[in-house]
Amino acid sequence: MESIGELVKRGNKSSASAALGNAALALVKGIAAFVSGSGTMFASAMHSLADSVNQGFVFVGSILAEKEPTPRFPAGFGRLINLFCVVAVMVVSMMAYETVREGIQLLMEPHEPTHFLLNAAILALSVLIDGMVLVKAMNEILKETGVQVKGWRKILAAFRSVGRAAPPTRLVFYEDIVATLGAFVALISVFVSHFTPFRQFDGIATVMIGLLMAAVALKVGYDNMIGLIGVAAPKEVEDKVAGILFSDPIVTDINFMRIVQEGRFYHVECDVELRPGLTLAEADDIKFRLRDRLLAEPQIADVVIGIIEDNGVQDWRPERTASAI
Repeated sequence: MESIGELVKRGNKSSASAALGNAALALVKGIAAFVSGSGTMFASAMHSLADSVNQGFVFVGSILAEKEPTPRFPAGFGRLINLFCVVAVMVVSMMAYETVREGIQLLMEPHEPTHFLLNAAILALSVLIDGMVLVKAMNEILKETGVQVKGWRKILAAFRSVGRAAPPTRLVFYEDIVATLGAFVALISVFVSHFTPFRQFDGIATVMIGLLMAAVALKVGYDNMIGLIGVAAPKEVEDKVAGILFSDPIVTDINFMRIVQEGRFYHVECDVELRPGLTLAEADDIKFRLRDRLLAEPQIADVVIGIIEDNGVQDWRPERTASAI
């Protein structure tokens, strides 16, 4: 039986670090918002608090999702992380509502800005910390998807590959994009409110941050709802699996293939066609060889392979696997 320590080690590192970082930021921002009465600081504090709560919640979910299959749950616990992410989205949605409500109140009753240096310093620190967590999430996306790039190309590669990353990593990525943007918008608001008579900008910035939080909630909620239902793997994963199957010279075609994503793992089911004239023992050896090759991929949890003799009809389109072979 797996120990709690082993499960914790396999938990999602991005969500754990993000939860701790945002907890510290929420405390500092909350104190600053109470002292200064800044609406954007309040919005930023609410955002950091929401991020800390749900990312900690998601970290717990990622630990439970790593549990090995049991006789009662033979398919494993991979989809648990999707459920935890959906609950986390509810937290973000409530915080987004409170933030927008506070922003509307500030638009109707603007406050005189105070403690400019305190607010500016804390928000600048927030931009720095949230930016560092965002970079860590990008690196985690590239690690999980096996993409190897350097320099500024990591940013574009992370956006392209985020759909194939684990649900907790996607959540941290999207939330920290908004957190970094939100802190930057709040920082601009502090400067505008201090150096200009436009007091309503504080409320406008607060509403903008709340709407950004709501947009993240919708995006992450949608991704995890389809994950709970059971979604087909991205085409890149399908191409990679097909490439591994076709790399064996005895395999002539793929008659059928279905790959379902559960959490950060994939379940592969396929029927492959083999060269005619093989004995049953030879065909069995090939099947097990293909299964072992697929299971060597860290993201593939289980494989079910059927074998049939080549029927002379090309069922799998070769162009779909050209980039993977």
